[in-house]
Amino acid sequence: MKKALKTIKRFGPLYFMMLPACIYIFINNYVPLPGVSLAFRQYNFQKGIYGSPFIGLSNFKFLFASKDAWIIIRNTIGYNLIFIILGTICAIAVAILLCEVKSKLTRKISQTCILIPYLVSVVIVSYLVFAFLSEGNGFINMSVLQKLGLDKISWYNEPKYWPFILVIVNLWKNIGYNTIMYYAMIIAIDKTYYEAARVDGATRWQQIINITLPSIKPTIIILTLMSVGRIMYSDFGLFYQIPMNSGTLIDVTNTIDTYVYRGLMQTNNIGMSAAAGVYQSVVGFILVIVANLIVKKIEPESALF
Repeated sequence: MKKALKTIKRFGPLYFMMLPACIYIFINNYVPLPGVSLAFRQYNFQKGIYGSPFIGLSNFKFLFASKDAWIIIRNTIGYNLIFIILGTICAIAVAILLCEVKSKLTRKISQTCILIPYLVSVVIVSYLVFAFLSEGNGFINMSVLQKLGLDKISWYNEPKYWPFILVIVNLWKNIGYNTIMYYAMIIAIDKTYYEAARVDGATRWQQIINITLPSIKPTIIILTLMSVGRIMYSDFGLFYQIPMNSGTLIDVTNTIDTYVYRGLMQTNNIGMSAAAGVYQSVVGFILVIVANLIVKKIEPESALF
């Protein structure tokens, strides 16, 4: 008992600091768990969750019975794979470049500018994108293509451009968060490693390859595993708000989240949306387990668990 009290006294401030996060996780992640049963019921507002009739896996057919099932799954997984790969590479590259900035003021300004897009609402981002891509008075059509003597492009009616637009917008908006995390890891690396490398005649590129990247490898693996767990989820705002819900772009912007939202607005079937959430969670969980097992076999020290 005395040992427990001593431990609480010693680590009490840390437990107190941890308390808000634990409360948030409990309310946000555990309290809604009974709602999982909605995925297996035909929800009736009058009867409530447990009074609604049980219908088994019928709600899950909503995701797979449609002719668009392959398209939405392909888009969801395909975009997320690109986001993970390019996002990781670009974030590490920018973090390394930040470390090369000698001026403290310039470095702080750069960090702020990189992080600001991550904090901006996706609604605002959608109007910024519209200001660039609007057919009538968009910056690209009026100030770039027109000056070059090229025809205007109806961006919101041309699906072929949107895989690139969505990737660029996602990188611009989200790169700041991961960059700051990698930057924090890089500046924590012992500087004597770099000094010894310079004495041995190593170039800057060789220092990055042999010191920087191996030192931040555990962080890269952990962040990648966490991203893999959400590979069946998509940024709803990115795929719905940015393209302005344009019908001609459905084939290249429709993901599981936007498909479920459109279906929910049309049918008002809560059970179907719950089934989609359960499916995404289960697949994400399986992918994390498999990816972690692979990492554990190759490099046990870097495994998540």
